[in-house]
Amino acid sequence: MDITNDLKEQLIEYYHGAIKVLPRLVLAILLAVIFFIVLRFVRKKLIKLINMKADDRLLVNFFDSILHIINIILTFLIFLYLVGQAGIASSILGAATISSVVIGFAFKDIAENFLAGVIMAFNRPFRIGDIIKTTDVEGKITGLSLRDTHIKTFDGKDVYVPNGQIIKNPLYNYTIDGFLRKSFVIGLDYGTDIDAARRMISDTLMHIPGILKEDKMPLTLIKEFGASTINIDVQFWLDTFDKKHSATEIRSQAMKQVLNKLEAEGINLPGDVVELKNYKDTPIQTGNNVIA
Repeated sequence: MDITNDLKEQLIEYYHGAIKVLPRLVLAILLAVIFFIVLRFVRKKLIKLINMKADDRLLVNFFDSILHIINIILTFLIFLYLVGQAGIASSILGAATISSVVIGFAFKDIAENFLAGVIMAFNRPFRIGDIIKTTDVEGKITGLSLRDTHIKTFDGKDVYVPNGQIIKNPLYNYTIDGFLRKSFVIGLDYGTDIDAARRMISDTLMHIPGILKEDKMPLTLIKEFGASTINIDVQFWLDTFDKKHSATEIRSQAMKQVLNKLEAEGINLPGDVVELKNYKDTPIQTGNNVIA
């Protein structure tokens, strides 16, 4: 009976304690929600201002993610202070430095990727839409988070590369200045008037939409003397900011029109010549033909 009475008294004490704390708890939740809404409003205004000044979606999105995390942490600490748990809030702040060191060692890769993301957000080696290559991944940048960089490859794969890997390895940005060079090789027959053929190729490229002229004129160079052809390296530049033309389609059109032009002018484009050497006295059978 004594145990039952003690339990009842303890429950009643808890009940009265909860009744006393409840108004303060409700008020703390209400004020914390208001504080979070105000912080979110300030964050949106700040991000809008940065977006107007920076004109860089990658940097703006990165700042937005960091500010959102900071808002959540500040709201939680304010809530602890309001409910009378200032000691816990102070302990959390005091332990943050020590725990950050411990967590840094325990989650070295995560911390490394986070710091790399911060560096890239400020240093900005690429922007949304840039075509890059890092290690064996090549494609278009679609996003940057606190942990990784989102790359869309040309065959449709979504690759999330850790930020630390990008910082530690060479990064090739093909489109940061808006210019991209494309090329292809075409083989001409020996005996061809090379200078005339090169002029035909250059003139043809000058009339293809999307290929740059003036400062970045198309260029043709003798690349090498092959076994059966003189190989010409055809180079031309594209404007990656020009969304009307696809780089792949421009290259395809350039190859087709150059081929048609050379064939129309009677310039021969031979295939590879294969030399057969017979070191025996017996004839060589090739299909229905016999080569002595």
